Amino acid sequence: MFANIPEVKLGIVAVSRDCFPIGLSQQRRRAIKEAYKGELYECPVTVENEKDMLDAVSDVKQAGCNALLVFLGNFGPETPETLIARNFDGPCMFAAAAEGDGDLINGRGDAYCGMLNCSYNLGMRRIPAYIPEYPVGTAEDIARMIEDFVPVARAIIGVKNLKIITFGPRPQDFFACNAPIKGLYELGVEIEENSELDLLVSYKAHKDDPRIDGVCADMAAELGVSGNRYPALLPRMAQFELTLLDWAEQHKGARKYVAFADKCWPAFPEQFGFEPCYVNSRLASKGIPVSCEVDIYGALSEYIGACVSGDAVTLLDINNSVPASLYEKAIKGKYDYVLTDTFMGFHCGNTPACKMCADRAVKYQLIQHRLLEPQDSEPDFTRGTLEGDIAPSEITFFRLQCDSEGKLRSYIAQGEVLDVPTGSFGGIGVFAIPEMGRFYRHVLIEKRFPHHGAVAFGHYGKALFSAFRFLGVKDVSYNQPKSLPYRTENPFA
Repeated sequence: MFANIPEVKLGIVAVSRDCFPIGLSQQRRRAIKEAYKGELYECPVTVENEKDMLDAVSDVKQAGCNALLVFLGNFGPETPETLIARNFDGPCMFAAAAEGDGDLINGRGDAYCGMLNCSYNLGMRRIPAYIPEYPVGTAEDIARMIEDFVPVARAIIGVKNLKIITFGPRPQDFFACNAPIKGLYELGVEIEENSELDLLVSYKAHKDDPRIDGVCADMAAELGVSGNRYPALLPRMAQFELTLLDWAEQHKGARKYVAFADKCWPAFPEQFGFEPCYVNSRLASKGIPVSCEVDIYGALSEYIGACVSGDAVTLLDINNSVPASLYEKAIKGKYDYVLTDTFMGFHCGNTPACKMCADRAVKYQLIQHRLLEPQDSEPDFTRGTLEGDIAPSEITFFRLQCDSEGKLRSYIAQGEVLDVPTGSFGGIGVFAIPEMGRFYRHVLIEKRFPHHGAVAFGHYGKALFSAFRFLGVKDVSYNQPKSLPYRTENPFA
């Protein structure tokens, strides 16, 4: 999957105000290099002035760095240190040294003070930067800050080099996927919009592709005997997988990374001969999200989640409430959630197999079968969904969206998939998020988010929040505790 996800190559540049000992910054820089366990390029240029800044930026670029830690080993030079971030083509983190060697005469750096003026200058120049929650620390502290920064940097680099390829238009009346693309350009994302017919032509051109047998074998191995219910369907799906992969390679153009937003109903299954869901799940497991129903911002959200987590993600409907009878039987007393904390996340069958329970299998899309095929008939072209319960796991439910007025907004909520059988169809799970009922009303409904949400399998709220803020998203909502009412929450309710 890492072919479509950036690799962060991090460098550290120390800065020093000219009336402070330069050796203090250099010594503290070396200590960070020793404390950090990952790869960290140590720039030999310590920046005191603008010429040093140009030399340092040139050096880290030649070293292949695509993300930087600008380190205030002492107070730091306000203009040169902020211009590093302007001249370097990649995300920058700013952090400062804590005093710690006991010498408060010649060994005092005043970086605690310098961070204030640094942030002031970044703001005046409108330069985005990653600043940790408490950006002052020892070498060991800053090493831990770097660990938090790396997934954020991965997401920023990915977004700035991303092309979203669509095959549409969106299904009729499907407003969940109707959003202005203006926000994409503000984020630096490129988009290529195509017709469903373009995709069909390319798919037909892949008939008898010699690679199909190899993809079929890989699918069969992934599904196992019990999951491969329609072996004769595999060549069609393999042909489609190769179509998408080739399209990505041939159409990424000047961009390095790709995500898809594809139309999957109502015409798709009848014309292609299958549902695309299982193929979509396989691409997601390779780090190439394919959102359903031409959901452009769903694809973007999934891609950000893949960068942050370094793992497979999915896109689900915030679909249906959990029946009270199921809650009483399987949740109450076993988990510390009330009924309104729970809901079912569902989609037809696009969740990667690696995130599902062992009994997942390729099945048919029940709703489409009702709509498109004769009543009581054997499923034909509505086959191709990967269905089963989503495996229990910590999760982060989130979305980045451009609203009808062109404003970027987002939400993040951490929770879990419960170990509770759903007894339903599709790729589905019982989700629990603390205070979901209030979050549902005062964020999802109040701020008019669509019903699709991206899911990362783990708690990644901290990194996602930082990534959204770095990208300039000012409205980042979350599931607030009872002690913190929402602005629109009725205090008398």
